[in-house]
This record gives sequence, structure tokens and C-alpha cells, in this order.
Amino acid sequence: MNPDMRITLTQFLIEERRRFPQASGDFNSLLLNVALCCKRIARKVAAGALGGALGGMDTVNVQGEVQKKLDVISNLLFVEGNNWSGTLAGMASEEMPEPYRIPDCYPRGRYLLVFDPLDGSSNIDVNVSVGSIFSVLRAPEGKEPVTEQDFLQPGTSQVAAGYAIYGPTTMLVLTVGNGVNGFTLCPQLGEFMLTHPGLQVPAETHEFAINASNHRFWEEPVRRYVNECVAGRTGPRGRDFNMRWVAAVVAEAHRILMRGGVYMYPRDRKDLAKAGRLRLLYEANPIGFIIEQAGGRASTGREPVLDIKPESLHQRIGFVFGARAEVERIERYHREYNDFEFKAPLFGTRTIFRSPA
Repeated sequence: MNPDMRITLTQFLIEERRRFPQASGDFNSLLLNVALCCKRIARKVAAGALGGALGGMDTVNVQGEVQKKLDVISNLLFVEGNNWSGTLAGMASEEMPEPYRIPDCYPRGRYLLVFDPLDGSSNIDVNVSVGSIFSVLRAPEGKEPVTEQDFLQPGTSQVAAGYAIYGPTTMLVLTVGNGVNGFTLCPQLGEFMLTHPGLQVPAETHEFAINASNHRFWEEPVRRYVNECVAGRTGPRGRDFNMRWVAAVVAEAHRILMRGGVYMYPRDRKDLAKAGRLRLLYEANPIGFIIEQAGGRASTGREPVLDIKPESLHQRIGFVFGARAEVERIERYHREYNDFEFKAPLFGTRTIFRSPA
């Protein structure tokens, strides 16, 4: 298609709004503000060492992780780019321990925004793709100020979700509950242009993504699945697989949308106090919404991610997503072998004594 004939993100959202004549326009304004924040972050990331924003800080976030300079900068850009608009009642972020309440000097809106301002920030200093993830929820009516409880909505309640990926090109991938579309940032126009309409996760795959260094901590169903893939065409799957691992869930999700695959960051035995590594509200839910809108499946390995009722703002879970058939296979392996708690001594509902074989 002639680049001059492509529609912009603004035009796309106007067309979507026409499906809802009663809409006020606040929803479109919110998404365009988020897109503008992503453009600003893209410029900071692209500047690299020239922008003086590389390296770490002497602070840690609520997760106990050392913050990168760009983590803090990206979070500030999201907050300051959205708090004034009158579309939001509050925000929540990986980099803030508590929900952000809209200052009294600004009007409050009908939506909540949750986000990971810079996913994969450990990749920044080595010039590997990073991204931003966001999710939009409805705020409770007639209730202010917002509290943590207001954000604890299952993924099925999302009204929009998306991510920006800052790589060789900057792209914004978005769902408003009507499929998934990809927009590429045109550096000449400064606009996101629709370049990948109607994205679908390919049904067949020869790739899987997992951090193999955690092999010794995996549950048996995950080990079984990976071993079958590694066995290649002479194994039970009858075909060769490649393994990928970027250490940025945005980059993994984008590759899977573009060419297929399955991603696994499952619950394991590395730290029994944690139910997983990824955050439910601002990582798993938005990515899960996108993947399912694109015909894939998102799961913990045991249950659909989007059905989970969050218990806390920064709750962690195991996360598996990608080609539907592959995720369903992993879920089946978990149903056939559900012995996680029993193999963790003194944990679980059953006795610590094994029955004789």
C-alpha cells in the first residue's frame, strides 16, 4: 500500500468510535495520549547513551528491583502525559507502590490506566528491544478517590490493551476488543500508521520461548513439554523446534504475533513464596487480552489468565501464551500431572507422607 494512503491511529480510532454513537470521545483521547507517551519514550530509548539516560539508579521499585534511569523517566512520562486529560480517575504502574490519584487541580474521568512503562529494561544498556505495556479499565462510578481495590478487576474487564515496542522501528499494537491491529511510527510524519491490520497468532509453530537456565526449578509438565520440543523430529512432536528468549515480554509477544510460537514463564520451585514472575495487572492481562483477541491463548498453565480475579496491585503469576494448540497442550500436561504442592515439602493440602508405591 502507498504509505501516503495508510490511515493514522487517529483515523482508526475515529472509525472505531462510529460503532458506538453514544461515545463521548474520552476513550479515543486517552488512547491518543498513551500513544503520545510512547512516542516520547521511543525518542528517549533511541537516543541511548547520547541522551544520558542509560544505567541504573540507587533506588528500587516495589518489586525490589533496581530501577534503571529510563524506568523512572518512562514512568514520569506516562503519569505527566495522562494526569491532566480528564479521562482518568487513577493510574497504577510497576514503578509506583500505590495507585496514583489524579491531582485535585485536574478533572477526573471514567477510566483507569495500568502500565509497565518500560518492559525489559535490563536490555537497555545492550541495545536490545524493549517496550511499554498498558491496559485500560473502567473506573467505578461515583467513587473517589480511587483505591487499590478499584484496580483489582479480572482481565475480562479490560476495555483496551496494547504495547509499544521500541526496536528497529517503533510499533504500537492495540486491541479495543475488536481484534488486534499494529501501527508503525512514521518518523517523517510523527504519526502511528496502520501497517498490520487484523493480526492473528499463526496456528502452527516451530518455536518456543523459555528461560532455560531455570530448568532445574520447572514443574514436570513444563519439563515434559520442553523436552518433547527439544527432541525434534525424532521425538513425539515429529518436528524440529527453535528456542528463543529475549527477556522482554513485549518482544516475545511481538514475535509470536508476527510469526507464531509459544512463550512460557511458568510458576516454578525457585521461590515457593512467589506464584510466578510476571505481574498480572499490567503485564499478563494486557498481553493476554491481545493474544486472545488475535486467536491465541493466554494461561497460567492451569487456567485462563483473563479469568483470574486479582488479589493485589502487584500480584505475580506464571504466564504461558501463544499458539492456542500449544498452550492447550501445556494445560493438558498440567491436568495429567498436578503434583507441584506435594513435591514441595510441608506445603500443600495433603499429608507429608507418601503412600507406598
